[in-house]
Amino acid sequence: MSVLWTPEALQDRTEIWNYIAADNPVAAAKMDELFSYAAARLTEHSKLGKPGKIQGTRELIPHENYRLVYEINGDTVWILTLIHTSRQWPPARN
Repeated sequence: MSVLWTPEALQDRTEIWNYIAADNPVAAAKMDELFSYAAARLTEHSKLGKPGKIQGTRELIPHENYRLVYEINGDTVWILTLIHTSRQWPPARN
């Protein structure tokens, strides 16, 4: 099983890195390591996360403040978003 990050999820990850690194680059690196570790675990245990709030997705909490939302498509795990747990998920529809 391979794990791929969508461009949107990579953007989320970059924004989280930038936000944390502005105050503490070491903490940003540690948080990013947690994200990498969580994604790597999905290569062997793709159903590690619980069923997601959006049908067909799963959610893994790599840190108490962050939710990693992904879907399994064949032999690929697609990371769809990485979002702070205080933010509304799924986003409100307009």
